[in-house]
Amino acid sequence: MNPSWRNVLIHPDSSIREALEIIDREALRVALVVSDSDKLLGVVTDGDIRRALLKDISMSEPVEKVMNTSPVTAPLSATRKQLIELMESKSILAIPLVDGEKICGMETLHSALNKPRMDNPVLLMAGGFGTRLRPLTESNPKPMLKIGDRPILETVIRSFMKAGFENFFISTHYMPEKIHEHFGNGSVMGINITYIHENQPLGTGGALGLLPADLPEEKPVIVMNGDVLTTVDFESLLNFHTDNDADATMCVREYEYQVPYGVISSKGKKITGMEEKPVQRFHVNTGIYVISPRVIRSVIKNEAIDMPTLLEQHMAERDNVLIYPVHEYWLDIGRPDDFDRAQQDIHRLGM
Repeated sequence: MNPSWRNVLIHPDSSIREALEIIDREALRVALVVSDSDKLLGVVTDGDIRRALLKDISMSEPVEKVMNTSPVTAPLSATRKQLIELMESKSILAIPLVDGEKICGMETLHSALNKPRMDNPVLLMAGGFGTRLRPLTESNPKPMLKIGDRPILETVIRSFMKAGFENFFISTHYMPEKIHEHFGNGSVMGINITYIHENQPLGTGGALGLLPADLPEEKPVIVMNGDVLTTVDFESLLNFHTDNDADATMCVREYEYQVPYGVISSKGKKITGMEEKPVQRFHVNTGIYVISPRVIRSVIKNEAIDMPTLLEQHMAERDNVLIYPVHEYWLDIGRPDDFDRAQQDIHRLGM
């Protein structure tokens, strides 16, 4: 999906001149006419505006007078192959992506043709009990709770799909049948999904020991908690890991905490310094990792181990575990207020 698609949104009462400015300014060469609720009403291209000028329609007239009200669109779930075939068959260079009537993105033929196919597997951790979100999780595993119109886990998978990833492993434990029923083997979404089931909770690192031995040779695996919303650039993350020949890479985010009191430094009886309500900054774990094959091979099947413990073992062995700072949107949906915030953020993010 083209990341700048929101820059070409325009309201129907905006002028034709405003639409032309968007078309000239943005690389997508199109303006998408939408309602206040982001319902796609029409599409305007340079050709539509030229035809309006030939009919002596004023540039100050509202854009709804010249928009194409029946544009070619594709569902957000469409695969890259399907999008390319549709655009080529209709001889168009860009296509709006919709979820029902709502605009959710934009893909161009150039971007779709040049998007790399990522062979690296993605392991999504979806076996937790979600106890802090009860009673919501009494009848559903947390990754299957809906944010907006779809389960959290589906939004996570689609974010990887947009980056070219096609091969997924989902680690399950609590209510696995709910996940199986929704996704199946992934064929409906144009991807491959394999389930690995934890008979007993194995921790955030233990599921690595259940991965099959025939993974793509020497391909690092991206591991992510299935209840995290993020706009991290997964391709850049993978390139960072590979370029640095890391054993493992942990995504981290800066966390600020302001002490609500004046902090006093002292030596013996004497005050040596005072700082009023200082701000402390830390790097916190985001639950997103890239793990190299040598680390995966070290995990014993059905042995419980948390990811931090696993990484500490390899840090002691080779000191080759790196951090990747995340400045993009990130939200771990662990508590009710996180769940409420995700409901507000999901539409703004266009995920």
